[in-house]
Amino acid sequence: MKKGLILGASLMLLMTYACKESTNTVVTPSSNDTVAVKTDDKTETLGNPTDVKADPGTFQIKPLKYGYDEVNEYIDGKTMEVHFSKHYLGYINKLNTALKESGNTSNNIVDILKNLDMNNSALRNNAGGYYNHLMYFDLISPNPTAEPSAELLTKITTTFGSLDDLVKQLKEAGSKQFGSGWAWLIVKEDGSLAVTSTPNQDNPLMPGAKEPGTPILGVDVWEHAYYLKYQNKRDDYLTNFFKVLDWKQVDENYSKAMKK
Repeated sequence: MKKGLILGASLMLLMTYACKESTNTVVTPSSNDTVAVKTDDKTETLGNPTDVKADPGTFQIKPLKYGYDEVNEYIDGKTMEVHFSKHYLGYINKLNTALKESGNTSNNIVDILKNLDMNNSALRNNAGGYYNHLMYFDLISPNPTAEPSAELLTKITTTFGSLDDLVKQLKEAGSKQFGSGWAWLIVKEDGSLAVTSTPNQDNPLMPGAKEPGTPILGVDVWEHAYYLKYQNKRDDYLTNFFKVLDWKQVDENYSKAMKK
């Protein structure tokens, strides 16, 4: 009889523990165009990306083309909100301040990057942060085109062997980038393609880049891009990033780069 009571009590404890440990994420719309995300009995309300506005200045924020939670399976909504409304916004505001302080009146971010004084850390970090994130958020889609156009696919195949081989190289570049930084697919001066990486908010447009060129695909490997969902598993984040990568946007970037 005692054995039966002990066994029953043990089973009840195990069931209670299992219920506490399980993670059940529920996304429900709220009445003010926000999204309520419930995880482990905690509800966090996500804002609306269209409400995010930069301070007055030369550069302004480009609206997000999707809601924060629309790629939740691969990049969680809270990460997207913080990344877009805090980090990206912060780079824009600080860029505008750095331009004003340096007396730079250009409104062309590519020209600013190509002609940077690399010793001006405020302008270097924030111009890079603005440009890099502008590309990153545009590349993500809840309904991505799964392959590039025939023209770009042919060039990728000729250069890297296959689309899968290119993705493998990009993931490897992102995985091996020590600390914070970016992995890139670029168009070089001669029109060829190359994979490279940069630290911090640097990019291949800047003077002294180890592999100079025009970025057409950039993957953010700063921890703020993935840590809430993936912790130290950067490789898992990189794998899932390519599940929401919109190759149609890469094609558009490629077409613009080839016209320069």
